Amino acid sequence: MIYNKWLDEWLSAFVKPIVKARTFAQYNDILRLRVSPELGLYDMDELNVAVLQQFVAKMTEMYAPNTVTFILNVVKNSLTSAEKTGIVKRNFADCLQLPRPNEKKIECFSVAEQKKLEKFVFESEKPKLFGIVIGLYTGMRVGELMALEWNDIDLSRGTISITKTCHDLWQNGAYKKIIDTPKTQNSWRTIPVPKQLLPYLRRIKKQSGSAYVVSGANGKDVPIRSYQRTFELVLKNLKIPHRGFHALRHTFATRALECGMDVKTLSEILGHKNPTVTLKRYVHSLMEHKSAMMNKIAKTMNMGGDLNPEE
Repeated sequence: MIYNKWLDEWLSAFVKPIVKARTFAQYNDILRLRVSPELGLYDMDELNVAVLQQFVAKMTEMYAPNTVTFILNVVKNSLTSAEKTGIVKRNFADCLQLPRPNEKKIECFSVAEQKKLEKFVFESEKPKLFGIVIGLYTGMRVGELMALEWNDIDLSRGTISITKTCHDLWQNGAYKKIIDTPKTQNSWRTIPVPKQLLPYLRRIKKQSGSAYVVSGANGKDVPIRSYQRTFELVLKNLKIPHRGFHALRHTFATRALECGMDVKTLSEILGHKNPTVTLKRYVHSLMEHKSAMMNKIAKTMNMGGDLNPEE
């Protein structure tokens, strides 16, 4: 059996029934655009270490390490299923040497930049921009924010319930918002809303002509890419260096740690699997906070009066 034939069977029988539509589309695109042109015509028994490692080398020349790792994980999963069903005797993808993944740099806005953003939003006459402030004070992912409906917000209790997310689908020459279940089981969560934001949310809700909290003119749906582009233009207008919308989530986490929020609470608000994930991701922010606290403590010490420690 050639690999292309197996990939078609694997996608329909092993992948499609158990993953979200977006994940299936990602797998399909990876196999169609990256894997099949290079490996698709090989017989399954020919996919040995040498052939697969050459494929890794070629992908490494073309793509970033994290992308290569994702591509190879898809290949490995397909061959693992082939091994379990007896189509191949051994999955040689387990023997491959993969490029070292790049550590994703955590980018967030400084306090001064955050204040500029907030001032711009509050002075703006466009209610849809308030999504930026919501991101800064809840740490919601952009897909969660764009899927957020008014019935997900309890204004009397001051809470937001994350029950869905969304992604964009290119359809008929434009992006369309597709609603989906949250990213993981831990992404289902309830976030307390700072009481200072509640009056603004009440006012925007009265003016809104949409079921969605973030909407365009006349209640029109706003795709994720469109809102990301709007955010880019806001940053450009304010002369703030470009950062992705996800930087709002990182900014929230960083400010939370600076204010002394414990990691477990922050982990639950962000929807992480456990506090270890949060701690690993924001260890640098946490260390900066610890250093500042230690320096604050040192100010209370009597360090020998006016003596110069180097004398």
